[in-house]
Amino acid sequence: MALEVKIPAVGESITSGLISVWHKNDGDTVAADEPLFTLETDKVSTEILAEKSGTLKIKAPAGTEVKVGEVVGFIEEGGGAAKAEAPAASSEAKTDQPAAPVEPAAPVARPVRNMADEPDEPESPAVEPPAPVNPKTLSTTVSPVAAERFDQPISSAVAAANVSLSVVSENEKPVTAGRTTRKKLSPLRRKIAQQLVMAQHTAAILTTFNECDMSAVMKLRAGLQDAFTKEHGIKLGFMSFFIKATVSALKASPAINGRLEGDDLIQNHYYDIGVAVGTERGLVVPVIRNADQKSFAQIERDLADYATKAREGKIKIEDLQGGVFTISNGGIYGSLLSTPILNPPQSGILGMHKIQERPMAEKGQVVVRPMMYLALSYDHRVVDGKEAVTFLVRVKDGIENPSRLLLDL
Repeated sequence: MALEVKIPAVGESITSGLISVWHKNDGDTVAADEPLFTLETDKVSTEILAEKSGTLKIKAPAGTEVKVGEVVGFIEEGGGAAKAEAPAASSEAKTDQPAAPVEPAAPVARPVRNMADEPDEPESPAVEPPAPVNPKTLSTTVSPVAAERFDQPISSAVAAANVSLSVVSENEKPVTAGRTTRKKLSPLRRKIAQQLVMAQHTAAILTTFNECDMSAVMKLRAGLQDAFTKEHGIKLGFMSFFIKATVSALKASPAINGRLEGDDLIQNHYYDIGVAVGTERGLVVPVIRNADQKSFAQIERDLADYATKAREGKIKIEDLQGGVFTISNGGIYGSLLSTPILNPPQSGILGMHKIQERPMAEKGQVVVRPMMYLALSYDHRVVDGKEAVTFLVRVKDGIENPSRLLLDL
């Protein structure tokens, strides 16, 4: 009897994916729990394992867009471990010959490294060609590890995709003619493009700017770094200050902590803050849960844990879902100023930028200060200009007076 190989439910709100590569060929024998194929979704890559041993019959080739529950192949009994039992059974009947031990096929380890780079390292602009594509089954709406439409925020800091697949068909290879080279967009890049355009068409996005003096935070951080590291076993970074300042600002301007759902306005009363992290495969936005209830040390640990997961390719779908607001730090790439793109249904995204010394007027004197431009993009359908400006001023005040953040003022 043949067992159907179906696309499993791999996460909330994910309804489809792309078979990027089969780890076994049609007609191969497979062992139970052996990787069959890699499913690329809008958030993560997942290896689908065989439920039992047998002979694999592939129905949907690599490059096929598939939906959750769709049958993509069969495992017929009589292959794999079943074949391995036959010689052992026949050897028992021949008492004059010892039975040769038969070892089951060992599972093939094929790790999928979705996100392998350091979170603060600029991504490579190179885009590797995608896997062979069946034009009858491949849709341009499916790609791996991009931001889910209603769950994972997108930022203008989205980096180029780097989708590594095992086989490239002839018509998918880059073609160089004269001074130009033509190649297909990776599935990730296509998805990102669609999501960015969708965001622009869905929300009334407006961006407001301010700047903050980083002197106080830098002085506080430098003075407490050794003691903080010794006490908590982790360094104190700037991001935890901005997360705390963001929570304070969301409390002062609660409209930004809301979202539209049809004709209804949903007001959030929790503070799960997404932090954009650049990886080799593209941008991911893991979420710091209940940031209002966590200390600086707890936030720094969460950030470090996500950085490790991203580096090792272990980010889970649950890590990326449910954020109410996003912070994107383009400054680590050298960006001086930007207008981050909002991701529906969230109503706001904060853009951090490069710290740069600039001459500032202070009490009639010109002084040089380490300054950072801040940008808040928001949905004008939900948030009025006054609330947006109040939010950004509150963030600025928290960074310039970090003792307020320590005392939750």
